[in-house]
Amino acid sequence: MQEHEANSTNLAPASKQPALIASTPQPIIVRPAKPKPETLDERIGLRGYLRMLRILISFGLFGLRAFVNSRDWLGRKREKTTEQRRQEGASLRDKFLKLGPTFIKTGQTLATRADLLPIEYIQELSSLQDEVPPFPAAVARQIIEAELHVKIPDIFESFEDQPIAAASLGQVHSGRLRTGQLVAIKVQRPNLAVQIEFDLRVLRRIARFAARYPNLVRGVDWLGTIDEFRAHIYEEMDYSAEVRNAEVFRRNFEKWPNIYVPRIYAIFSTRRVIVMEFIAGLKVTDVDALRAAGRNPHEIVKLLAQTYLKQLLEDGFFHADPHPGNLRVMEDGRLAFFDFGMVGRLPVELQSQLINAFFHIVERDVPGLVEDMVRLGFIELSPDEETRFKPIIEGLFDRYLSLKLRDVNFKELLFDLAHVIYEFPFRIPASFTYIVRAVMTLEGIGTQVDPNFNFFEVARPYAKRFMFMREGRYLRSMLVNQLVRGEEGNIEWGKVWKLAKMAFKYYVRGEHKL
Repeated sequence: MQEHEANSTNLAPASKQPALIASTPQPIIVRPAKPKPETLDERIGLRGYLRMLRILISFGLFGLRAFVNSRDWLGRKREKTTEQRRQEGASLRDKFLKLGPTFIKTGQTLATRADLLPIEYIQELSSLQDEVPPFPAAVARQIIEAELHVKIPDIFESFEDQPIAAASLGQVHSGRLRTGQLVAIKVQRPNLAVQIEFDLRVLRRIARFAARYPNLVRGVDWLGTIDEFRAHIYEEMDYSAEVRNAEVFRRNFEKWPNIYVPRIYAIFSTRRVIVMEFIAGLKVTDVDALRAAGRNPHEIVKLLAQTYLKQLLEDGFFHADPHPGNLRVMEDGRLAFFDFGMVGRLPVELQSQLINAFFHIVERDVPGLVEDMVRLGFIELSPDEETRFKPIIEGLFDRYLSLKLRDVNFKELLFDLAHVIYEFPFRIPASFTYIVRAVMTLEGIGTQVDPNFNFFEVARPYAKRFMFMREGRYLRSMLVNQLVRGEEGNIEWGKVWKLAKMAFKYYVRGEHKL
């Protein structure tokens, strides 16, 4: 693995040191201090209320169209056609595009929420990942020169004005350093920080109003979701944080020879610009090209799923935006990860609870899974609600978990949970927004590449492995405390026996060889 940071001698020889700009141009972006949470609702002013009005009118008209499509000429409710839902999804996508970066990012997140939106909406919103209009190359050049305090020719032997990718927060140009390396140059959109901060204040105002009417859309913690979004979006806008995130990811996978993180030239990277190694390769969803190159698409998507199980259950640090544009299958077969602006971090306690949930799913332990849902905050029940809820949810999961594991579809399961969301106080906690996003994006890639792909089938040996490792550490600690240190306490012999049986199956079946 190449080192993350090259020294300046290798990149710019003394005879070719970049000259400083004599007169630094005016900055493209004003960088306000990161706002404190308690100030986000204040001082939106007249412009804020006009923006709020535009947002409400835009989505109000969309809602009216969706309502009309759901009624016949006599006003009776009817089932929408697939084409109607597709057109509504396209209309919603266009509204996000017109409202700018904050809403494009929101649309990208919603594109993974099959628990909230029809599949036709999901398909249309998915194009927001890599079909965002670019901004002018002249502006990109000006931002690069303002950030690096040098002229483009002082660093780059060539710089392509036509971007190779454009996303909600920035775009990517290709180029070549004066020392010969092919690079990708990621440049942030102009005036982004000001616009995002302003929109978040407006959205929090709207969310506070919506919170007064919880029956409008149940199952969503609007303020919590916006705060979670805010925390991630500010980190994602700081490209220097992305450089650090990439290095953490690189260290976590340094023993995985089939995973690659592009080299980042830190001396040419700032808060708004990243210069990194250019990686040629194939998209993980380009099945025909992968097969033509002698690659097995099933093995690639299996590897991708395994990396996420490691990230979620072992590292507690995960790439939260694994759409196809952020992944490449390299010529030598390695899987390369890009764009570490959006990452998630899991505390140890939450990791432990996720291991429990994965284990209960793959072992078809329905009562244990219901307890996980309560413990993880997906539902809060009174004693009376719990009496009614458990048989319903147990029946639902039992119906799915009685299927062969490969036949269980995560998105379909969430669709069937819809009536539970409206009957009981069910919600997806804000802290799970990016976990759900990552897992559903992975399954979308998996089913596109391999129709027989199932995330939980790949998860089975990992769930057992991490459950075994965790319980083993716990019991070893207890035995040492009692037998060696003489501490008081009861050894849970039932758990010891269960762990012994698990260990036998684990090693006999070879599930320890991942």
